[in-house]
Amino acid sequence: MIKSNAAMGPSPKAAHFIKVAANGLVLLLVLMTLNLAQAQAKPPTEGTAAQGAPGMMLPDFSKLARDHSPTVVNISTTREVEQRVPPQFRGLPDEMLRHFFGMPGQGQGEGDERPSRKESSLGSGFIISEDGFIVTNHHVIDGADDIVVKLSDRREMAAEVVGSDKRSDIALLKIDAEGLPVADIGTAKNLQVGQWVLAIGEPFGLDYSVTHGIVSALGRTLPNDTYVPFIQTDVPINPGNSGGPLLNTAGEVVGVNAQIFSNSGGSMGLSFSIPIDIAMNVVKQLKENGKVVRGFLGVGIQEVSGDLAESFGMERPMGALVNSISPDSAAEAAGVEPGDVILSFAGKTIDKSGDLPPVVGSSPVGEPLQMTILRNGERQKLTVELKALGDMAVAERRQAPESEGPDRNDALGVAVEAVPEEALAQRDLPFGVGISDVKHGGPAYNAGMKPGDILVTINFQPVKTVAQFNQLMENMPKGRSIPIRIVRGKRSMFLPVVLE
Repeated sequence: MIKSNAAMGPSPKAAHFIKVAANGLVLLLVLMTLNLAQAQAKPPTEGTAAQGAPGMMLPDFSKLARDHSPTVVNISTTREVEQRVPPQFRGLPDEMLRHFFGMPGQGQGEGDERPSRKESSLGSGFIISEDGFIVTNHHVIDGADDIVVKLSDRREMAAEVVGSDKRSDIALLKIDAEGLPVADIGTAKNLQVGQWVLAIGEPFGLDYSVTHGIVSALGRTLPNDTYVPFIQTDVPINPGNSGGPLLNTAGEVVGVNAQIFSNSGGSMGLSFSIPIDIAMNVVKQLKENGKVVRGFLGVGIQEVSGDLAESFGMERPMGALVNSISPDSAAEAAGVEPGDVILSFAGKTIDKSGDLPPVVGSSPVGEPLQMTILRNGERQKLTVELKALGDMAVAERRQAPESEGPDRNDALGVAVEAVPEEALAQRDLPFGVGISDVKHGGPAYNAGMKPGDILVTINFQPVKTVAQFNQLMENMPKGRSIPIRIVRGKRSMFLPVVLE
């Protein structure tokens, strides 16, 4: 009888092979189970990476937190705040004011002090010397009458302000102590986007809270903070963290936590820190002079857009476009002109307009410095000696041209007229013509011009009269971007315009 292969039993040799393979599989399963149990029972060694998702290694911050928390301090301040009595309640007895409004009273005589209350706030800082120098934010101690520093060993000491700088938001404090733990100061120059960082501080007064995240961006320029290229992170920072250190994974301070962007008042993953290099430069000056001296170039600048770059004949947008010059400034003395694009300053490349103020502010005053500009499509080198910020002299008003009647230009789509001398003088302008009307849908309208703007230059050529404006417009190229400088209010800007 013939049987199929499926019905026949395995040969002795095949049976032995199957038995060996089965035993090996059982042993492998046992070993895998033991390894998994061991891995779950034993935490990762301090200072090493912990296994996260497959292929991902997460850092262990426990040693960093333990070693560097003692260098962080809590800063509490109090200040007297005048408390005004609403007009409708003035004249009420002091007892009623105290009961209903918490006010100490408003006084009855002319010499009596106005009612006031004590206001307290919290912040953080870190120790930079064994003898008690501490770095924090200017806004943490601004206006404080009393400043108390609490150390990691729970000692509390009164602190004095050595110096404070509002523009960089850095303050230097001093307490009477010796042998204190000192923070390891690093540099922000080597930071990379995506790098792990750690913050230690006192959010909402909770002592020595540690949070971590990554560097989200570098060189951020924020409104009213043009002298600081901030480090942006997603480290959770909240009120009370201000002035605390931002650390890298080597335990070095790379920034001073300063601001958050939030709609709720709490962390939303947008935190900003002052680079430690800038902070320590400010600290050095505060120690030596009690104040900070910054270089001042005296230019108004704007970003170079893609259209403006094309109109300037540039391969790509870069640099800081000068749209105005301050009278009697270092820029005016060096020969800088509106329409110049600053490409480098003091040996540092200016890739975007926000790069220029921090470079200028940290450059020495009164020493010859080199700058590279682009003017009329050609690179030029200028030598400039910066003045100190705040020492600017006010130049005399210059005379304006005679008045002329309005005129309309269809190629640009505007009506222009002469500007009264007083209006030019208010804007520190030597010349310009006023835009009295803008045609809807025309080149000027599309570029963003508005009635009331003062047109100063066309393709870098000055416009002093209405007649000169018309003459220049006749020779302007059509179908491509040309830069036109206008002044709106007291703000100067260049607009790229494509003429019909």
